[in-house]
Amino acid sequence: METRKVQRLGPSTLAMTLPAEWAGEQDVEKGDEVSLRMGSKGTLTVMPESVQQEESEAVIHAQNLDADAVERAIVAQYVLGRRIIHVEVEEGGTLDSAQINAVYNAETQLMGLGVIEETPERIAIRCSVDPEDFSLDNLLERLESTGSTMRNEAIKSLARGDPDLAQRALNRERQANKIFVLLLRLIFTAYQNPNLARAVGLDSGFPLIGYRSVAKNLELTADNAEDIAEIVLETEGHTLNVDDGTMRRVRELTDDVNAITELGVQAAVERDHDKAIETRERFTAVRDREAEILDDLEEMPNEDLLKVREVLVSIGQTAQYAVRIAEIATNLSLNEDSEHVSIE
Repeated sequence: METRKVQRLGPSTLAMTLPAEWAGEQDVEKGDEVSLRMGSKGTLTVMPESVQQEESEAVIHAQNLDADAVERAIVAQYVLGRRIIHVEVEEGGTLDSAQINAVYNAETQLMGLGVIEETPERIAIRCSVDPEDFSLDNLLERLESTGSTMRNEAIKSLARGDPDLAQRALNRERQANKIFVLLLRLIFTAYQNPNLARAVGLDSGFPLIGYRSVAKNLELTADNAEDIAEIVLETEGHTLNVDDGTMRRVRELTDDVNAITELGVQAAVERDHDKAIETRERFTAVRDREAEILDDLEEMPNEDLLKVREVLVSIGQTAQYAVRIAEIATNLSLNEDSEHVSIE
């Protein structure tokens, strides 16, 4: 770590010099303006004006990439915060139809992305997402709510033998993925530009790593709901071979899991240690109820038993992800002065 001596320039002005190497890399010269941002724990961030104004662009050289690789590259550049993404091939070549389809498929998967230019050898896409239009806390809550809706629809379709309801849950997975990838984009850009942390609802960049983990766990809960919906579509009669009482207990278990998942997210965004503790305590009861349902099952063919176990495992995994979120909430909440801890 490099140190600098603070000097007094006047009765009320203190100053320090900027490292020449940093100034050169950022093209900061005499007379330029820089941005100062005061953060938590006494931190002060100095940023060149160019960071505020620059529109980051990326060029994906597609001549050696198949369609899947092109699509993954677009998603990666979107997550990394690029404003404009060019997909092109070398002079004299043309994009093949599969690569072009990959570009448009990525466009439908990513929020705020649209094609702005297309020629046989190049496609340019622009992201219109403005970080100030979103709050990370709100997006986490939206992702949790989407996953909860998917679970409810999947379990209801299982109880009713309704494949249309299961398909509705599967269709929501695209929206859940859009929210997840948008969260990643905002987290990465806020990390690269600390001034954006305030724009997305944070006082500092400290929570960003934790939020990345919360988002991933919520994305996995949506995957669990997707798994249940697929079981419905694949199972003969689109329902489980269990009595009404057992199905009612599965639905009640799902309600409990929804509740602790919502509670875990609340603990994270509100920095509430007590809610984090409550999430872990309620998980124990959920785990016990899951085991009791399995133990109380009547004799049935192995194939039917496997389906029941797959559904319960998906529900149980969702509860475990809620506990992981609660663990992150504990770390975030205990980084601040409270009745539980004093920071010196």
